[in-house]
Amino acid sequence: MTAADGQSPEDQDRKIVRIHLDQSDAPRLSPEAEHERSIAIYDLIEENHFQLVEQTGPYHLVLRSDARHVHFDIRNIEDIPLAGFFLAMGPLRRIIRDYKLVCESYYEAIRTKTPSQIQAIDMGRRALHNEGAEVLRERLDGKVEMDNNTSRRLFSLICVLKMRGF
Repeated sequence: MTAADGQSPEDQDRKIVRIHLDQSDAPRLSPEAEHERSIAIYDLIEENHFQLVEQTGPYHLVLRSDARHVHFDIRNIEDIPLAGFFLAMGPLRRIIRDYKLVCESYYEAIRTKTPSQIQAIDMGRRALHNEGAEVLRERLDGKVEMDNNTSRRLFSLICVLKMRGF
């Protein structure tokens, strides 16, 4: 274990230590989406298990989006490219669309609904989030190994990238 972070060198080799979302052409995010992005990035950097199948880390992850794909650009801490691949959005498109609708309902419910109504909407939101994380892990199988929490946080970031103006 290192004194600085309490993690063994092996743990650091399986970790994202820096994330950048390339959103240069994206419209401004809503306060809710900005908040979700900030939390997902913070939580992901603080705790994650992420490892390229044939390369050790630690990693710098750059995510970019186009109309049909999310591009994963994975680099080492010296910013030397290790891997790059595209994730087709087809299998995630419906989940992201539904997740966006439920999130909008959730944020509205926080302002106007009873706690039990908020809880019911939140349960649906979490179920979609779990489904999206599972599909993401399946789609990256053979390229990246990650735990459930890392997959959930990456799904959150992909949603922010794909939900222009959300």
